[in-house]
Amino acid sequence: MSGEGAPETTSIDGTGVRVTVVAGTWHTVIAEGLLAGALRSLDAMNASVTVIRVPGSFELPVVAKAALENGADAVVALGVIIRGGTPHFDFVSDAATAGLTRVALDTGKPVGFGVLTLDDEQQGLDRAGLEGSKEDKGDEAASAAVQTVLTLRALGAAALLA
Repeated sequence: MSGEGAPETTSIDGTGVRVTVVAGTWHTVIAEGLLAGALRSLDAMNASVTVIRVPGSFELPVVAKAALENGADAVVALGVIIRGGTPHFDFVSDAATAGLTRVALDTGKPVGFGVLTLDDEQQGLDRAGLEGSKEDKGDEAASAAVQTVLTLRALGAAALLA
């Protein structure tokens, strides 16, 4: 399982961090599990949260960019893409990944990557933070986003002291 070796994410203080969760709606059970995990994590870190729903993973980058340009300190992007019998999977996976990377670099703000690219539904159920899941990718993406905000803030403060 890919989650082996994941960093410990407890006791992160996200007080004052404004996070927008942008969540796709395809594959409802998995998508809702990802969202619930992200929200649990953000609540535990005391971050301020806004949730925006989008149709699917292809729409994540443009809405993530708008959220960051309108005051969010970070975005948590959640989506589910399951391989089918056509190249559609490859195109959507690549567009979402490249788009979210570009958004982070263009805005200079973190995007927690919680887009699952799966061969089958069971892989998603195993990673969605549901009862019986082996991993919670929503939690991991939220934690990464807040930790990165805090790191960028620390770097900015260090630069001011130099």
